[in-house]
Amino acid sequence: MSHDGVRLRAVMRSVAFLTAGALAVPTLAACSSDDESGKPLAGQDIAPVGRALVADGGTLNWAVDDVPETLNTFQSDADDATTRVAQAVLPAMFRLDAQGRPQRDADYLESAKVVDTEPKQVVLYKLDQRAVWSDGREIGAADFAAQWRALSGKDSAYWTARNAGYDRIEKIERGANNLEVKVTFSRPYADWKALFSPLYPKDVMGTPDSFNDGARRKLKVTAGAFSVQKIDRKDKEIVLGRNPHWWGRPAKLSQIVLHAVPLDKRAAALADGTVDLAAIDPADANRIALAGRAKGTSTPLQGASPTSSDENKNESRQKAKKLGKKQRKALAEFLRQQDALRAFTVRRSFEPAYTQLALNGSGGPLADERVRRAVARALDRTELAKVVLKPLGLPAVPVGSHLALSGQAAYADNSGALGGQDTTEAQALLADAGWVAGGPLKDKGEKAAGAEGKKGKKADDEAESEGGSDGQYIVGEDNKDPQDHTKKHGHGDESSKHLADGKQYDGRKVKQGGAPGAYAPKGTAAPAGAKTGPLAKDGKPLTLRFVLPSGTGSESLSAVADSISRMLEKVGIRTEITKVSDDSYFKDHIASGQYDLALYSWPASAFPATDARPIFAKPVPAADGSLNVEQNYTRVGTDQVDQLFDQAASTLDEDESAALVRKADARIWAAAGSIPLYQRPQLTAARRTVVNAGSFGFQTPVYEDMGFLKKGAHPSASPTKG
Repeated sequence: MSHDGVRLRAVMRSVAFLTAGALAVPTLAACSSDDESGKPLAGQDIAPVGRALVADGGTLNWAVDDVPETLNTFQSDADDATTRVAQAVLPAMFRLDAQGRPQRDADYLESAKVVDTEPKQVVLYKLDQRAVWSDGREIGAADFAAQWRALSGKDSAYWTARNAGYDRIEKIERGANNLEVKVTFSRPYADWKALFSPLYPKDVMGTPDSFNDGARRKLKVTAGAFSVQKIDRKDKEIVLGRNPHWWGRPAKLSQIVLHAVPLDKRAAALADGTVDLAAIDPADANRIALAGRAKGTSTPLQGASPTSSDENKNESRQKAKKLGKKQRKALAEFLRQQDALRAFTVRRSFEPAYTQLALNGSGGPLADERVRRAVARALDRTELAKVVLKPLGLPAVPVGSHLALSGQAAYADNSGALGGQDTTEAQALLADAGWVAGGPLKDKGEKAAGAEGKKGKKADDEAESEGGSDGQYIVGEDNKDPQDHTKKHGHGDESSKHLADGKQYDGRKVKQGGAPGAYAPKGTAAPAGAKTGPLAKDGKPLTLRFVLPSGTGSESLSAVADSISRMLEKVGIRTEITKVSDDSYFKDHIASGQYDLALYSWPASAFPATDARPIFAKPVPAADGSLNVEQNYTRVGTDQVDQLFDQAASTLDEDESAALVRKADARIWAAAGSIPLYQRPQLTAARRTVVNAGSFGFQTPVYEDMGFLKKGAHPSASPTKG
């Protein structure tokens, strides 16, 4: 998640994502999470085999976006390559399983549990007696204490990206022996399992200088199956080698080399043998699938469809003869690459992240909650998921939560708090907000009614006047199931409709009429037979600015945006799509509020009470009059959601905490600031002999089990199930 307010390349716990691009309620009872959470929509696809079938030795060449600027995951410019290195070379007290749930890492921990709650919460860690740093020193309380002091937020000399959780620790001390670490919290903290993963040695965390600079370009002391052997910024690679001091299962690979390869160069890098494993986009996935077909299958030329018929083979040959010299050379290279790509396969799953439609509620029409809800009710989220996922052979299931994904403990589909696709309901909401068809428009030179990136009190006042103020709640009363309430109030025959702030609009008003072309009273629609045209209010058409990135991998986002625009047009909302460079997309548009609609993604967390709070926190005025939005780039939030996050983070009962998170999610849905669409596809090209690696889904990779299949051995016919 974004931590510096400038970029969308962000740290969430120790996991980083570039979130833009395609391939970025009532009180609930504390019921069993198995009843709500379901299973992951797709299992891992990693060619799983037992260690006995993995060859000893070898080098796995793995593509990353870039050589990381820092190896310290707690700094603001950490990225996914930073995380990959940390996972391979550093301790983690807990790692995620195939359902995205934290599990004790037995290589470091014999046990970890809450041993006291009164007067203070105390967690006792019992470390594996073999756990040592690569310099031979035991991992112990001194390392835990150094990391706490660095990340607590009390010393501004440490340039930290986040301190959530560490700021609740009161003290850390040695237990009954060197293998025990006692952590005492000043106030209860439900997400304590999120801490000390990764754990850095006290050599890194002990002083501001070592934290800020010492771990940026090198890690001298590590404690994982691998260690950092070399960082070559000239050749853009990081070499990880077996750690001779590792006490766990020995790494099968001799080395893992991370190569910086841009997304649009990965097919060529695979074909040239530069990399064995690489995240790819759908276009390259199609190339590899095509290459893997039976020999003799024709390769598509521009404008031709891949088919094995003799007729199309001849047609392709004829087209090839008409190409110029450069084109023939390019075609020959393409065919050579296609032949080489036969050695690869595409492994498919879902990333632990979802793509959302963000609605900027800071000003303009979307400051009115009714308009945001109308946008949401106009969307068929299943159809939008199909646009991206169906061509990839992945389940086209829309995401039902802002705070967790299917399979995770806190997951429940709370979209009923807002309601499903309903054109009539969307139009009624717009009419109630005063947007009517056939209304007079000002001169064409006037701006459309989109947000203008207003900041500070003026924007806040406008949100208040437009109905976007904070209120009591939302779609029903507490202690009732959101699905039950939706049946009564979310849609259907009931005329009394609740908004997220507790206000109502009367759906019966839309049956009233007014003079064609005149301004109808607020809440009325044009009568039958009235002049049709764009919805208008105060002389301005209802046109929303839809901002998208234009870089490599954004094709799927463009297709989704086109579908959204068509759906909105059916209810009278027009969109103006603007594509901007990837570098400008987040900094100049999303973070600064210069958009009405946008598509970007957030990673899911095993600890949503802590990690998701900044994304949905209610913006507050800063001392200089600007609006402090933290990571809430939609600028939509409520006091109730903030309170629910605080309660969930302070509740040690896991079922109760999950119930509070679900309740917060239902209220986020009702406020309609962001609409989750689909879980992001995870496509990985892997050499066919690479095993225990590929599309990992939720699970933290097991680096020591990765490798190459022994000759004569065969991997499992299907991916493991989550």
